[in-house]
Amino acid sequence: MPHADEIATPAPMPEAGALALDNQLCFAVYAASHAFARTYRPLLERLGLTYPQYLVMLVLWERDGLTVKAIGERLGLDSGTLTPLLKRLATAGLVTRSRDAEDERQVRISLSDAGRALRAEAAGLPTVIAGRLGLDAGELKRLRREIDGLRLALDAAIEGAEAASKTDAGETDAVA
Repeated sequence: MPHADEIATPAPMPEAGALALDNQLCFAVYAASHAFARTYRPLLERLGLTYPQYLVMLVLWERDGLTVKAIGERLGLDSGTLTPLLKRLATAGLVTRSRDAEDERQVRISLSDAGRALRAEAAGLPTVIAGRLGLDAGELKRLRREIDGLRLALDAAIEGAEAASKTDAGETDAVA
């Protein structure tokens, strides 16, 4: 049996270049997303919310009485993810869930009085976060536009790839 000093150590990998983790835009966005969640966590705990619940509340504070589907579309979440989150908000007394009068298949989510009141308590959060970022209003707007542009470009690329995949498989919506 070899001694500890005789065991070969793995050879260093050649320069990773394009595959280096620090060169990945996706990792930078992923890490920033986690940093945002860690930054928001203690602030939201005081409000009794998780970050995903806060996002739902932001949507409802903009427009109350939306369907689960509309909330999901706004946040990019499917109903399987959204439904348990909405049930927890209802249990906490922040929202109510009711069947849509015109379409019983749809569930409408409305703010309760407590949910509306929570808006005032949350009003200072954007200012706190902006302060922690150390960016002025112009820099924040520019960064937001760039991130929105990145998301739109990725969405367009996904739609293009899906359309090309359907075309390759012979699944077109075109009428001949």
